[in-house]
Amino acid sequence: MNTVMLVMAQAASSLADSIAGENPVLTPVAGPEEMTLWGMAVKGGWIMIVLAVLSLVCFYILFERNYVIRKAGKEDPMFMDKIKDYILGGEIKSALAYCRNVNTPSARMIEKGISRLGRPVSDVQAAIENVGNFEVAKLEKGLNIMATIAGGAPMIGFLGTVTGMVRAFFEMANAGNNVDITLLSGGIYEAMITTVGGLVVGIIAMFAYNYLVTLVDGVVNKMEAKTMAFMDLLNEPC
Repeated sequence: MNTVMLVMAQAASSLADSIAGENPVLTPVAGPEEMTLWGMAVKGGWIMIVLAVLSLVCFYILFERNYVIRKAGKEDPMFMDKIKDYILGGEIKSALAYCRNVNTPSARMIEKGISRLGRPVSDVQAAIENVGNFEVAKLEKGLNIMATIAGGAPMIGFLGTVTGMVRAFFEMANAGNNVDITLLSGGIYEAMITTVGGLVVGIIAMFAYNYLVTLVDGVVNKMEAKTMAFMDLLNEPC
């Protein structure tokens, strides 16, 4: 009986070994690493931090200037008609109060012109132009920074490209005859990522700058139209 049990145990053990050999346990193999924006930014090195700061500055200027310029361009279409009625009616103080209440670049220009009434027309026009230049400078505040970012961000990205390639060749030189592609991949990866980052920030800044310049030009055209209408009003025969 014991002999039979021993034979059955040995047979069961052999069968189990055979099944295990035919169906080996598969060990899960890690798949390739997925490429994400954050992973790319991290591998870009310290240059990406500089580009991130520049992009934040660019977006801040874009949203802040967009709000200010659009607000400056909103005016009452009957503004000059009301100013004309006040001046022809001799209500100079009411005209000044109305300009202060409107509180736009064009209104501040006209307010300065009204305050110079009684002086030569050339003096009135010069005073209006001085205020206009000051108002345009206020509207363009920060645009020079955005233009600098548009031109400088790609250059900073190219700087990262150069430093990445330098690191890649440095590691290749230190490896001697045991050159492996993995030694070069880190530096080359950094070089490519910083180039992409610099171009992306520069392109966004360039389009944002041109957009804001277009808005400023629209406000300037309105200011010039108001100035011409006011000067025509002063030159009308009594």
